[in-house]
Amino acid sequence: MTPRTRLLAPSAVFAVCAAFTLAALPAWADESHDLAPAHGGVVVEAKHMVYELVAKPAAVQLYLRDHGKPVPAAGLSAKLTLLAGTQKQDVELKPAGDKLEATGSFTVPAGTKVVAVVTREGKSLGTARFTLK
Repeated sequence: MTPRTRLLAPSAVFAVCAAFTLAALPAWADESHDLAPAHGGVVVEAKHMVYELVAKPAAVQLYLRDHGKPVPAAGLSAKLTLLAGTQKQDVELKPAGDKLEATGSFTVPAGTKVVAVVTREGKSLGTARFTLK
């Protein structure tokens, strides 16, 4: 008598793979980031950080979230470059409560491109690129 090797049916292979995938799902789901705007701005994700830019003619605000939790603004600063058509405007954002903010007069029509460079105590935290709607 010779030993026989028995292969799994394709449906059994699928069931095993599905079980392993579903077992890993909670860990994966925890890493996902909510990209819905919490403050009515434009949201982008860069290097596991979620940036939300709220740009109005009299104020520009930047909110940061890490894994869904707000990042404290204390110790942060940001330099924004606003590109609206042929106009370029550089803006320095400073901590203001739970966000970085600058007030003044800003050209921010739909289609404006914005590059935000965020630093913490002089060290780069990240860069985010936005297109205003």
